[in-house]
Amino acid sequence: MAPESGASRTVLHTVAKLHYEADLSQVEIARRLGVSAATVSRLLRRARDEGIVRIEIRDVATPEDVNAALVARLGLKRAAVIDAPEAGGLAALAAPVGALLKEAGLKAGSVLAIGWGRTLREVLLAGLPRLPGIVTVAAMGGMQQPAPEFQINELVRLAAEQLGGTPRFIHAPYLPSAEARAAYLGDPATRDHIALWSRLDAVLVGIGLPVATDRALGGTAGTPSDPALAAAAGDVLQHFYDEAGTLMPWDGEARLIAVTPTALRAVPLAIGVAVSVAKVPAIVGAARAGLVNALVTDLRTAQAVIDHIDAEAKTG
Repeated sequence: MAPESGASRTVLHTVAKLHYEADLSQVEIARRLGVSAATVSRLLRRARDEGIVRIEIRDVATPEDVNAALVARLGLKRAAVIDAPEAGGLAALAAPVGALLKEAGLKAGSVLAIGWGRTLREVLLAGLPRLPGIVTVAAMGGMQQPAPEFQINELVRLAAEQLGGTPRFIHAPYLPSAEARAAYLGDPATRDHIALWSRLDAVLVGIGLPVATDRALGGTAGTPSDPALAAAAGDVLQHFYDEAGTLMPWDGEARLIAVTPTALRAVPLAIGVAVSVAKVPAIVGAARAGLVNALVTDLRTAQAVIDHIDAEAKTG
């Protein structure tokens, strides 16, 4: 990285995007770029001074007002907007997620599918309400990655433990070879698990970053390498789409073991959890694709979604 005194606008732009869009702390940015946190702080100040970053003081909008606007703009069934997860981290999303599940009238025998992702894991760690007798199932196969947010069966177990329900694990990878997929689907246990996907009462999933952003931040563990996905706005359960909500085919998709888009669209309550201004295109695309019909997020992300859609409307 160039010395601070000679930092180019490209460097300033990169630091600003990492802080204001990717929600990385100044310490995290400093570690990633190999500089001091004080240098990052000065670069952010320069980015503001040079007009790369503009901070606008908006009229105060309550979460309730933003919540209603978010439902209207995205055509959602439900939304839950909290003031700011910074106070309690992503765990602050757990309470509104729990409230949506309780309001859905889930009861003993209802089937809840669980996806994967860092935000979703934080929600589960924070706790869900007791809903005894619910059957919790994996929404997709597992991934051979060490990160805890990819351990789908552990996430299912954790959700079942908190809800007081029964976990149903899947013993198949999410993207096997064509030959292996046929063998997995021929296994009675896997076949019975997948059969539950056709009668889901609720789904709880994360919403992935735009693929280009995810790759730029080094988070490629859950993203197929197919270059056709470079322009994808985001994904839900590895179903990729553009911002208009059009699904984007990718190499290997036919081998995917996951709840299908058709099945997701039929679920009475499909909750997406997502926080980050960088995820605005992904959130918009997920709702337009019908892969989620409810959203739990924070005030800043929700307002960014609303502003983005309003700006789209103005430009035609």
